[in-house]
Amino acid sequence: MGLKIVESFDASFKLTPESKETLFNLLKNPEFVKQISQQLSHREISIQFTELLFQPVPYSTQTPKGMPPEFEKYHQSDEHIIINVPPNFIFKAKIFNPSRLCAIYRLIK
Repeated sequence: MGLKIVESFDASFKLTPESKETLFNLLKNPEFVKQISQQLSHREISIQFTELLFQPVPYSTQTPKGMPPEFEKYHQSDEHIIINVPPNFIFKAKIFNPSRLCAIYRLIK
């Protein structure tokens, strides 16, 4: 079985206003934010959802981090973290395409 090389991948997506509102409310939920911040270190770190989402993309020479190039600056940033949106959040927001999303949070110092 050989590897399939992906030459191009359309990572664009559109959320309905209702889905977006539900998802953003879940990602901003204080209990969820607290859970993420506790996993970052032994002490609680303040974080804030930037309202930036992206669909992971296949790894390639153009996308070595598995994300659209315009989001790579957040991967290299010491002031941001990237998380996989929990599948149950995607389900609750009634998002069926894409099936996977990542969210970007900003560390507050």
